[in-house]
Amino acid sequence: MYPVIIVEDDSMVADINCKYIENTPGFTVKEVFQNGAQALEYLKTHDVPLIILDYYMPVMNGMEFVDCLHGLGKAPDIIMVTSAGDAQIVCQMVSRGILDYLVKPFDYSRFRVALDRFRQTREKWETFDGSLKQEDIDQMLSAGAGKAAPSQILTKGLNENTMNLIRRFLKENRSSMFTSEEIAEKVHLSRITVRRYMNFLMETNEITSTIDYQTGGRPAIKYCYGRIP
Repeated sequence: MYPVIIVEDDSMVADINCKYIENTPGFTVKEVFQNGAQALEYLKTHDVPLIILDYYMPVMNGMEFVDCLHGLGKAPDIIMVTSAGDAQIVCQMVSRGILDYLVKPFDYSRFRVALDRFRQTREKWETFDGSLKQEDIDQMLSAGAGKAAPSQILTKGLNENTMNLIRRFLKENRSSMFTSEEIAEKVHLSRITVRRYMNFLMETNEITSTIDYQTGGRPAIKYCYGRIP
């Protein structure tokens, strides 16, 4: 279970963030703070792997908070959840090593992509122990084994984070088969969006499909990760 703290001065947004986190398996909200100073005081004596951070807040903004946090010698993963879409702010936050950047308003599916990205990165690092070989480092700094190259995904007009969300669901349920409608419901995306990604995964031979004629109506295409169970 990954504990998360939220630094957000808008109570309504903080409540939404809490709901999204608690609805995502493997994550729990540890504390909620209304400004960066409160959060920094807490982090002096506590460690958390992930922070959900607003940019515009009283006392200090998100950039000042991250600089102070690094000054404490701490560098947890940070997901920005903010209305600050200014290119300079985004660039400066990215240069400070944030994991993801969500501009309000957004829906749960985009928030879930950010959490899944955090979990995938953590789980990959946990598989390594001791000295890393060059290929290990390259794997961590790239899309990773078993994924289509980002350029290949972009060529198809697809989003890598959304692709990873769908891929993760299929991997976690590789013993079962799902229609695109069922997948859409589980990952909180539209049916049309899911179908585009399933077509791509079929083209790259990551998934297998079969036709289910036992539906009592129109036959349905079902998918699974890898070979049909």
